[in-house]
Amino acid sequence: MPAYPVIAIGLIAVAVLVRLIAQVRARRLGRAIPWRPTLLAALVLIVLTIVFDNVMIAADLFGYAEDEVLGWWIGLAPVEDLSYPLATAIALPAVLSLMTGRADE
Repeated sequence: MPAYPVIAIGLIAVAVLVRLIAQVRARRLGRAIPWRPTLLAALVLIVLTIVFDNVMIAADLFGYAEDEVLGWWIGLAPVEDLSYPLATAIALPAVLSLMTGRADE
């Protein structure tokens, strides 16, 4: 299997695991980690990633080895690039909750 999908799957799996742990802890404290802001943040981050990755790749600032990606592209960017903003949107509220105990504000 190419390297980039393995990294992307691992990154999202870690983010989901952290989110699940934080949700269990938040429930025990009578709190919640809302999903609606997570989904909105994910959408915004994914759109920005698509736009700016394509601009940077078109400007030849970086590129991807075609044998290391799945081969699914959104413009010039491989779909694996979307794992980073998705994992960030999933994990960041969880990390905030675990650090402060206050993700519902």
